[in-house]
Amino acid sequence: MMNCVSVLGSTGSIGRQSLDIISRLPIRVAALTAGTSVELMAQQCREFRPALAVMATEEAADALSQQISDLPIRVMWGEDGLVEAATIPEADCVITAVVGMVGLKPTLAAIRAKKRIGLANKETLVCAGELVMAEAEAYGAEIIPVDSEHSAIFQCLMGNSNRSEVKKLILTCSGGPFYGMEREQLKSVTKSDALKHPNWKMGAKITIDCATLMNKGLEVIEAMRLYRMPLEKVDVLVHRQSIVHSMVEYVDGAVMAQLGAPDMRLPIQLALTYPERLECPVDALDLTTCGALTFTKPDLENFPCLALAMDCGKRGGTACPAMNGANEEAVALFLDDKIGFYDIYELVAGAVEAVPFRDNPTLEEILEADRLAREAVRHLAAIK
Repeated sequence: MMNCVSVLGSTGSIGRQSLDIISRLPIRVAALTAGTSVELMAQQCREFRPALAVMATEEAADALSQQISDLPIRVMWGEDGLVEAATIPEADCVITAVVGMVGLKPTLAAIRAKKRIGLANKETLVCAGELVMAEAEAYGAEIIPVDSEHSAIFQCLMGNSNRSEVKKLILTCSGGPFYGMEREQLKSVTKSDALKHPNWKMGAKITIDCATLMNKGLEVIEAMRLYRMPLEKVDVLVHRQSIVHSMVEYVDGAVMAQLGAPDMRLPIQLALTYPERLECPVDALDLTTCGALTFTKPDLENFPCLALAMDCGKRGGTACPAMNGANEEAVALFLDDKIGFYDIYELVAGAVEAVPFRDNPTLEEILEADRLAREAVRHLAAIK
């Protein structure tokens, strides 16, 4: 079990659930980081008494400093603060629950500081997976996934040291709120519709990604990088009930699956306590009442973001950070009511084509691809 943790993104959904788990375990908090949710961060600081609190902006940091001026907590802001939180000496584990490319540099810094990474920021591996995994191997840093699907695969692979015995990784997918809809119907769905996930309570960006199936595409790339598997060995099945979180098929035909209630606190706790398993505040799964479990192939024609992501994963290089940056920008425009639901795919696909491709990119080239893709989305949205 970990002794002391930094939580990057503590006021978001995964961050709040991480602190709920931490509050029940003998684990101290070294650092907390957030965007601009000053009131909630102040509450968390008073409850968990971290040595360091970090906000996204200077204004938010100043406001937080005023609210917790009676506490011996250092306050920072911006990227430097994130890196400081990720590398603070007291912490032996860093939960990376920030959303988007902002998580890349602090994750790399934590790896170089030889921390355990509780990885909930999938964009880190999507955009720079080969670089991140090489750094983790070089520094001996442990990466344990917090995403329910990748935690499930992690658990199904426990005890397996020979990856040649693995035939296929099978990621499950709820199908999102628009499962079964066709393209003409999807053109008119609203932001409110897209934010109604059938099974999970999550942040707005990831909920929209689930609606477009882009989230599953990002997870396919993440699985390829995390488990060193080619695209041909990563499959996706729609499983509406979100009870089977993912599976591993072995070459002898055996299929291992991890089942559980749809509650993120279970994989969060495992990332903190591995290799131990402790009692968890998650309701136990009752197989007699959870109903029938069904599995179908995803609809790549009406939900083309998944196919686009898989194609970028196969291409590798800067295709992945370009796609990810474009998607972040397009989703932000959708959440701001500036584009329609189906525009997300069209803008992302257009941006990926617009960004020059680089194979085996450096960190600087990855960040440049992200920047160019965001610019391309804004340009394409403006001329639609």
